Amino acid sequence: MIPASQVTKLQNALPFWISVLLVPLVWLGAMHGGWLLLVAPLYALLFTSILDHLTALNTGNPDPDTPEVGLFWYRLVTLIWFPLQVATQLGVIWWATHSNHLSTAEKILLFYGVGIMSGGIGIVYAHELMHQKTRLERWLGDLLMASVLYSHFRSEHLLVHHTHVGTPRDPVTARYNEGFHRFFLRVLPASLKSAFKAEAAMLLRKRKPWYHASNPFWRYWGLQAAVVFLAVAIGGGEGFIWLIVQAFFAISFLELTNYVEHYGLTRKHLGDGKYEHVLPRHSWNASHRATNWLLINLQRHSDHHYKPARRFPLLQTYSEEDAPQLPMGYPAMTAMALIPPIWRARMNPRVRAWRQRYYPEIEDWQPYNKATNPSPRSAI
Repeated sequence: MIPASQVTKLQNALPFWISVLLVPLVWLGAMHGGWLLLVAPLYALLFTSILDHLTALNTGNPDPDTPEVGLFWYRLVTLIWFPLQVATQLGVIWWATHSNHLSTAEKILLFYGVGIMSGGIGIVYAHELMHQKTRLERWLGDLLMASVLYSHFRSEHLLVHHTHVGTPRDPVTARYNEGFHRFFLRVLPASLKSAFKAEAAMLLRKRKPWYHASNPFWRYWGLQAAVVFLAVAIGGGEGFIWLIVQAFFAISFLELTNYVEHYGLTRKHLGDGKYEHVLPRHSWNASHRATNWLLINLQRHSDHHYKPARRFPLLQTYSEEDAPQLPMGYPAMTAMALIPPIWRARMNPRVRAWRQRYYPEIEDWQPYNKATNPSPRSAI
């Protein structure tokens, strides 16, 4: 029998398990096809956004010094997610290639749902795991990223994004007025290149060549090759195609989130290639309750940049005085980002207000919109 104290902790953690429902919803669509293929996407993108509007914003902060033992039920969902996800990914590939009741269009929609599960949720969990210190959690993060063929995200995120966020040196900081589609085409090659260069630079500082066995890219490539092998073994050439399709959708959800998180927010250039420290003002936040359950508090993004290793249940929220706030949660904002004119109409005035509030002394922002270091004279 579970002690009463553990029951209370389980009850508090249970809302963060709403993502698990995606697994049976994906299978529901796979088995029956038709309109049921819409249930998983609508649950993740629409239902949680509606629930955001029906529930009050969550602006409360947990005790950041809560001991690790008190977080068991929160951590557990991130630990069990990989086997749930990979079994669904490979299982659905087998089902789609061995059954004949789904049309090609239905299969595309099916793997769109799988991509929401593996990208919209799985990559978020991988992000949480890769920031932790235990070997198990880091390996689970690597396995989740390999399942969507985007393993280099770990190196790019830990070595590049967290260091250079809000500057032209960070590929995944979306520039002001940059539409998502242009951002996506820029980021795909740029993030891979920056991740590889960062790992090679680390090895060089240790007097080792880039091809040294300790380069994590060898692990990335090996794990991704294993995933491809399994998909082909299960579903042949068609299985490989569906693996790529779900990976494309998963990566799209990741980069949509990256796009929203820092759109137009830049750190002040101090001259000589130096920038101010990362502050809460350099991330878009959302205190919407349901989507923070779904995304394990990813929307408390400013605090994540302040304390990257802080576990998701302990992330702190900031008031509008300290950090910019989004009008809706990330799922709704990423949907908006797919239509650049609507996105610009809603977000560009917020970016301009942010600039005026925090950096009224900067008159020329054009250099900050380019992928080069701004000139001190023209920028400040």
